[in-house]
Amino acid sequence: MCNGASSSASEDESEYGTNLKILPRNPQVAELQTIIRDKNTSRSDFKFYADRLIRLVIEESLNQLPYSDCSVETPTGAVYEGLKYRSGNCGVSIIRSGEAMEQGLRDCCRSIRIGKILVESDAETHVARVVYARFPDDIARRQVLLMYPIMSTGNTVLQAVNVLKEHGVPEDCIILSNLFCTPVAAKTVVTAFPEMKILTSELHAVAPNHFGQKYFVLQSMWL
Repeated sequence: MCNGASSSASEDESEYGTNLKILPRNPQVAELQTIIRDKNTSRSDFKFYADRLIRLVIEESLNQLPYSDCSVETPTGAVYEGLKYRSGNCGVSIIRSGEAMEQGLRDCCRSIRIGKILVESDAETHVARVVYARFPDDIARRQVLLMYPIMSTGNTVLQAVNVLKEHGVPEDCIILSNLFCTPVAAKTVVTAFPEMKILTSELHAVAPNHFGQKYFVLQSMWL
């Protein structure tokens, strides 16, 4: 007998405060996570199913943005009471694996502006440092979706968020969109930035650290 996937994410979330949210783990999400983690998954299948999970995470991340009420007139002349984003939004990807999430954001938000941050670790000290950052000029007035698929330690994200804050982005205006996160990384990030929202698909002790290499492997062959 086959049983559905567990959806008891709230037990994990409660340990990390109210700003960390986990995508509801239904059978579809569990299958995508399984395919991505399987070492036997072909590169083409990996990318296809990774893009599907990215889309789900991005769409749920957008639900964390602030909205305001608005009224529109329909073609029949009726008034419809709806919602709209409260202020401008933008994406920021952490190079390189975060760039895998850019198309998913563009598919959901037409013409959205996307900045980039490059964080590298020192070969000897293993200390992460930002070596490149490029943002929209008015990023301090925007809601920022920070995109980074795999968090093992959280150190890269710490550096990226510090740079955003240095550019005037309030902590509570940052939403981290993530696919896989370890409990250690989650604790590190929420402790450092308790006002930042985090949306991930899974908290698990072992992160699929091969993600970036496998997603971009064909492009790397031509560099």
